[in-house]
Formats: sequence, C-alpha cells, structure tokens
Amino acid sequence: MKSSMSRRSLILGAGTVGLAGAFAAARKFGLTMDTLMPAFAAVDDSASERFEKLVFHAGSRARQEPDRAKTKGAAFPAYFLGDAPPKIPEGWRLEVGGMSNRKLLLTLEDLQRLPRTDIRVRHYCVEGWSAVADWHGVQLSEIARICGADPKAACVQFDTFDVDADGTAYSTSWDRESGLHSQTILAYGMNGAPLSAQHGAPVRLYSGVKLGYKTAKYLTSVKFTPDPTGGYWEDQGYEWFAGV
Repeated sequence: MKSSMSRRSLILGAGTVGLAGAFAAARKFGLTMDTLMPAFAAVDDSASERFEKLVFHAGSRARQEPDRAKTKGAAFPAYFLGDAPPKIPEGWRLEVGGMSNRKLLLTLEDLQRLPRTDIRVRHYCVEGWSAVADWHGVQLSEIARICGADPKAACVQFDTFDVDADGTAYSTSWDRESGLHSQTILAYGMNGAPLSAQHGAPVRLYSGVKLGYKTAKYLTSVKFTPDPTGGYWEDQGYEWFAGV
C-alpha cells in the first residue's frame, strides 16, 4: 500500500508533467511543500489531473499527525466569501441525492448518530500555508451506502450556503474515488468541540486527500453526478482534481 508521503514524493519527483514539473524545478532551490502549493493553480490542469489520478490510490491514507503538531488555538485560518461567516439557514438540513436510490434530508443530529470517524491530517492551502487540527464526523462513504449511490456516478457535487457579494454560492465537485476515501468525512466537529461558524458550521467537507479549497464549508447538499460540475474556484481556473 502506498503512503501519502510516497505519493507526494512521486508528485515532487516527476519533472515531466505539469504540476509535478513545477514542484521538481522548485525543489532544486530548497523550497518547502508549503511554498510549492500555489503551483497547483498555476500549471496545466489536464496534465496535472492525469498525473494525480495515476498516482492516487484509494487505499492510501494521509499521515496521521501527532498531537504536538496541532495548530494552536485560533491560528488555524478561517475562510468564507463574505465579511463574516454566513448564518445557518433556519431549519437547515443536509440534502443528499442525485444518482442514488434514496433521497435524504439529514439533520445534524442524524449525522451525529452515524458511526463517527476522527482524523488529524495536515491541511494544505493553495496559498502556501499548512495547518493541523482534529476533525470528527461521518465518512462520506457511509452516506453513499445509506442513500444507495449509483455506482455509475463518477463524481460528487457539494453545494453550500456561503455566498459572495455577487450572490454566487460556493460549491465544488470531486471524483468519486476521493469522495469515498476512508479519510473523507462530513465534519461536524473540530478539536473536540462542535464545528464553529468560522470553520463551516454546521457541517463541512474534510479530507486528507485534497487541497483546502476543495473542502467546502457550510454544506447544504451532496449530489452524486455522472460528470464533474466545476466549482466556485474551479470555474475561475483553479485545478479541479487538486489532490494532495
């Protein structure tokens, strides 16, 4: 089984393909992983995606960080589209559907009653920083099992109630394999406490296999789809696959 570190080493060492080439060139100058992360948004997307899919392994896991590596207190950056965290809609429910046998409307309590998964992995941001926190929630694969996600659904779309000044809501879509990875969760807690408004309450997407902008906060729906549906940053030129 390949570890996440070996996968990152492959990305950094493959100097002939898009993103990997940018990483390999930068390594010669002693740059760190955090410094190299902005390259994800600056290289040919199709070449990067082909390479990342080639080295992605559904059974591999991002390294579980030690407790001492956790980012202290409020130092873990918080991002949202407006000037303040968006307010949770009255009567919020998480809608699950698309290509599935059952449509679900899940309350936070419904999610909390499902088997819980805890992860502590390093979060990589495309802006060049990284941070570590404890996250807990329910695996997206469990949600897929309950709703009977169609095996032909190659992608998963995530919509949110985080809206920018122009009225455009944050969204993203993932490949199915990454979505159903064992370290991909719908997180409702961070560092042993309920998820805060700053970090995506009531529920956000979190994983050890994607860059930070793919881990959508303030979720409203999860839909299994036949094809990629883009996303807030992806439609502005950011890489769609964005694996770590």
